[in-house]
Amino acid sequence: MKKILLLALLVSACNQSGKRLPILGEPDIIAREQNGKTVHDTIYPVVPPFSFTDQDSLPVNEQSFAGKIYVADFIFLSCPNICPVMTAEMKKVYNAFKANDSVLFLSHTIDPDDDSIPRLKAYAGSQEVSGPKWRFVTGNQDTVYRLAEKGYFSTAYKDSTAPGGFVHSGGLLLVDKARHIRGVYNGTDPKETTRLINDINILLKEN
Repeated sequence: MKKILLLALLVSACNQSGKRLPILGEPDIIAREQNGKTVHDTIYPVVPPFSFTDQDSLPVNEQSFAGKIYVADFIFLSCPNICPVMTAEMKKVYNAFKANDSVLFLSHTIDPDDDSIPRLKAYAGSQEVSGPKWRFVTGNQDTVYRLAEKGYFSTAYKDSTAPGGFVHSGGLLLVDKARHIRGVYNGTDPKETTRLINDINILLKEN
């Protein structure tokens, strides 16, 4: 999570809806010719394509979130410390936007060997949430780890010395309709949850 904060670039712009959120990540500057002049385009990183399976045995990919804002995190069901807190904070955000079809939620298990689809289904039921509003997804472990690091600038890997056997970021990640990461929030801090809810409302007002 520190890495994404170090890479964050503040886009200071105002429009009719007021404050804009930053786009996180280091952009590429691409030169091109236009009308005989060289112009430079700023290309911000996006969450790359992915393919997983959710708690209802349904395929989930980047197109599942096309035209939507979503909040993502990385958890595992046997996590003995921060994951239950993260899910409880995510549930607050879910409840705040339960009736808004423009906001979705995505939780990736980093322990697919143990977190089977039936377990994910039972867990979603225990939280009284449902897909496709909130998808709990599983897939190839290395693919999940690579997506966490390269796609979300986050952390997820096995570590036998860590509680539960895994190390992962405690961040909740806000992703816009164009798959840009627009914010990262401490998933164990209720104040950060309030900030996330406020930022989603700001993002909803963007064109």
